[in-house]
Amino acid sequence: MSDNEKGLILAVASSLFIGTSFILKKKGLKRAAASGTRAGVGGYTYLLEPLWWAGMLTMIVGEIANFVAYVYAPAVLVTPLGALSIIVRTNLFVNLNSAVLAHFMLNERLQRMGVLGCVSCIVGSVVIVLHAPQEHNLNSVQEIWTLATQPAFLIYVAAALSTVLALILHFEPRYGQTNILVYLAICSLMGSLTVVSIKAIGIVIKLTLEGISQIAYPQTWLFITVAAICVIMQLNYLNKALDTFNAAIVSPIYYVMFTTLTIVASIIMFKDWSGQNASSIASEICGFVTVLSGTIILHSTREQEQAASGSITWYTGESMKDIDGAHFITLHNSDYFE
Repeated sequence: MSDNEKGLILAVASSLFIGTSFILKKKGLKRAAASGTRAGVGGYTYLLEPLWWAGMLTMIVGEIANFVAYVYAPAVLVTPLGALSIIVRTNLFVNLNSAVLAHFMLNERLQRMGVLGCVSCIVGSVVIVLHAPQEHNLNSVQEIWTLATQPAFLIYVAAALSTVLALILHFEPRYGQTNILVYLAICSLMGSLTVVSIKAIGIVIKLTLEGISQIAYPQTWLFITVAAICVIMQLNYLNKALDTFNAAIVSPIYYVMFTTLTIVASIIMFKDWSGQNASSIASEICGFVTVLSGTIILHSTREQEQAASGSITWYTGESMKDIDGAHFITLHNSDYFE
């Protein structure tokens, strides 16, 4: 079995765990919000909710599988597979399993156009997988450090951190509760730095287990520190996003933003596209476009739901009429209709 195949299996397995964790954490956040301050406005009562911790445990299992997958395969292959999971009962591949689970477990509607968006994300992800590059061999943490300190990647890191600071200091207080992209942009930018750090750590562990110890190098501990800080920030803002917005929308948008930024960071740092022909690169770009199209469709279904919830109509037997400005009496008992 090739390294890419090992990475493929681990990535698909991790997507199921991680997708399920979204739903468990969302349900935990809902329960916590009913008895305390919501995470979306700075509350931390969810830390006392067992269901949220069950979601965290599920996510940890998925992230461990994902972590090992990055050791064997490039990010261009591993990261897009976060959109896939397997429904064992029907033996079908389903995109964005947390969006589908949210439809059934959280009663958050996923309309027909939303299903089309999910399918588009699947198609794009599969195209990317089929044209993924082979992993480059790195033999020491110093080689990884050389890649991390090249000018192009340092520019990316500076741009990412500057954007995160602007989002936290300026945009979050003003738009965090109304614009889903604020929280998810922070998660995704920090996530891209998390992945390249975790990939470096994975290579270090692999080399150490092979008898070439990398523990004594300061670069190893720097990568570990960066990964820890980025993961903590990701979890914090992901919790805020899940608590504030529909999980069926948070999951796919977060996936696309995280995937895109992670692959960009990996291409810059690890030069994943070096050695690939123009046809393969073009196919991967087409895959990204397809995935992004699916996300736009999913986001548009949320806007349609919000628009629908803002108007009320009633039926008299003859025609549909607006009742803006009318006076209403709420009926709590269906017996009134008999």
